[in-house]
Amino acid sequence: MSLGPWQLFLVLIIILVLFGAGRLPQVMGDLGKGIKNLKQELKDSEKLSSNEPDR
Repeated sequence: MSLGPWQLFLVLIIILVLFGAGRLPQVMGDLGKGIKNLKQELKDSEKLSSNEPDR
């Protein structure tokens, strides 16, 4: 089950109503930073686990 264009449009409208047009760039920036941090942590944990010897 995938989201169609109308469902995505509706979700965007709801987000716009909840956060307002003024705060939306800040919210998206924070979301981007969170995703970036998550990717970095996953990469770091992968390096750490590959450096550990098997027990």
